[in-house]
Amino acid sequence: MKPWLLDILACPIDKSYPLTLFIFRFDTQIEEFKDMIQVYEKRDIERIKKSKIIEFSENENNILIRDNISIEFNPLTNYIKLIISSIKELENIIDKSDNDITKECLNLLLSDIKNKIIKFSENAIIEEVEKIFPELFLLNKYKIGTEIESGLLFCTKCNRWYPIMETIPMLLSDEFRDEEKEKTFLSRAIEKNLLDDKFIKQELKPFNI
Repeated sequence: MKPWLLDILACPIDKSYPLTLFIFRFDTQIEEFKDMIQVYEKRDIERIKKSKIIEFSENENNILIRDNISIEFNPLTNYIKLIISSIKELENIIDKSDNDITKECLNLLLSDIKNKIIKFSENAIIEEVEKIFPELFLLNKYKIGTEIESGLLFCTKCNRWYPIMETIPMLLSDEFRDEEKEKTFLSRAIEKNLLDDKFIKQELKPFNI
């Protein structure tokens, strides 16, 4: 599962949105996280341009912009609003993986990067958008370019939890869920201290251990 999916996924039972995402393990290699943070820190504009993640288009003398998150071309003001909204969705992620570099990436997005893009939005000028290219690059690489191998999605409204197994979010209705398999998944997560006592003691649905 790509972190970007959290922007659109809702609980299949009560349609509550957004869900909380617990990341247990990434499928993406650590070297890829290191590389995208390095590009961000070096502010390597030329490499970011070559990646073609951020694109421009001219329409009736207006310059429009898009990336892998905001797929359609938009005026800069609308684009930045979508980007800020997408960053705020990251607040629903709890990274329980065992690699500090993935946590560093998420923390950067929720602090320095969010603040810089919000600051840019106060006087957004298309001619100066390159100033936030490294921030946009890291956001796109994290949300679209990484893959979660194992984790859990949780609905705070109905207390239902949904496992992420082998990169696939198992968002199924109760009657189609594999109780034995999913209880085993939950037990192993608890054994590895990936879920705390506060979470476990809730009235989890559709089943607990």
